[in-house]
Amino acid sequence: MKWLPPEKQFEIIKRRTVEVIPEEELLEKLKNSVEKNEPLRIKLGCDPSAPDLHIGHSVVLGKLRQFQELGHRAILVIGDFTAMIGDPSGKSKTRPALTAQETRANAETYVQQAGRILDIEKLEIRFNSEWLAGMTFTDVIKLASKYTIARMLERDDFEKRYKGELPISIHEFLYPLAQAFDSVALEADVELGGTDQKFNLLVGRNIQVEYGQRPQVIVTNPLLEGTDGIQKMSKSLDNYIAFEDSPEDMFGKTMSIPDKLIEKYFDLLLALDTGEMAGISASLKDPDINPMILKKRLGWELVKRYHSEDAANTAQNNFERIFSKGQIPEDIPVFKLFNGDDKTIVDILFESGLVSSKSEARRLIIQQAIKIDGKPINNYKITFKIIGDKIVLIEDLQTPQTDGDTGIVSTISGEELYIIKIGKRKWLKVVIG
Repeated sequence: MKWLPPEKQFEIIKRRTVEVIPEEELLEKLKNSVEKNEPLRIKLGCDPSAPDLHIGHSVVLGKLRQFQELGHRAILVIGDFTAMIGDPSGKSKTRPALTAQETRANAETYVQQAGRILDIEKLEIRFNSEWLAGMTFTDVIKLASKYTIARMLERDDFEKRYKGELPISIHEFLYPLAQAFDSVALEADVELGGTDQKFNLLVGRNIQVEYGQRPQVIVTNPLLEGTDGIQKMSKSLDNYIAFEDSPEDMFGKTMSIPDKLIEKYFDLLLALDTGEMAGISASLKDPDINPMILKKRLGWELVKRYHSEDAANTAQNNFERIFSKGQIPEDIPVFKLFNGDDKTIVDILFESGLVSSKSEARRLIIQQAIKIDGKPINNYKITFKIIGDKIVLIEDLQTPQTDGDTGIVSTISGEELYIIKIGKRKWLKVVIG
């Protein structure tokens, strides 16, 4: 193996990180690695509590890929056992645990998606149930004896919950210990994680020493804010851009980020060189350049990376046609209504698959996030009914209103078809079947 000089490796690794703890130990480990011609063991733990990855995950996955390219051994630890405890990091309440079946199913999807960034052929994939599931109660007591409650309560989320008299379950203290024991089992030289994982990663250093190992170096990576520009990207907050998003959704969501995040997204997600980033920064400061131009480039680059160049071109063209020019997409889903059907707007949204539940549909309608033929609605009881050769919208089926012999009550309008728009990027055409 032809290694880059340790100092050059250190410079590359440190780039776009928040902290390297401690820096001098990382440089020493890199020097020993080159001298002995032995790759370092780089650990990244992942929590398979949800099956889908989003581009926020790509920041730390990209750092692991960087270590791979430098010739080191990348180890992706699937926390199938620890997911049954539930990571309390940053949580204001106890997090629900998952079953073994749920974690395994999510893990399969996780690995497949991580392969978009990592070199799977050179990746060591381990499940921490390999060593944790076989521990005896004696082993757990021995592990627990190596850390104190006082140290645990130094962690920000535990401290806040303790002071706020919110419950902290004993098993939650076991999560950072279990994650730390992963480092012991793997003899990790370096562990990666987001800044929200700093406490857990440092526990790993301490526990390794307790088990007679050289402590791992910690490399923390910045967290990426979601499309709301405020909170960390998260599926539960619906502010995420998923690896599995369609090209149109990925491009459209990128266009919705606040201008203040443009530079950070370019830097963390595309890893541009210094010169290119200087150009991005200068453009953002230029009052004659519309930030929309930079967002389009960012969206195009992301779609190209996770799909293809052709998909990126199509997604940008569709966005410009639909949003910039106010047109309706050409190929939108169709919902067919048949004679005798009385379908509420909630029924249609749910049965078409555009929302995951009827309660979500009602919530969106109350928020006026649903439009029919361009007009926002706030009544989730609106009903679609075929009368003759038209689809009639009926606002209130409970209050009779004379309308010839048709039986129509409180009619809003009657058309041959309706276009429903959900949020900024979802459309549905309602037609007679």
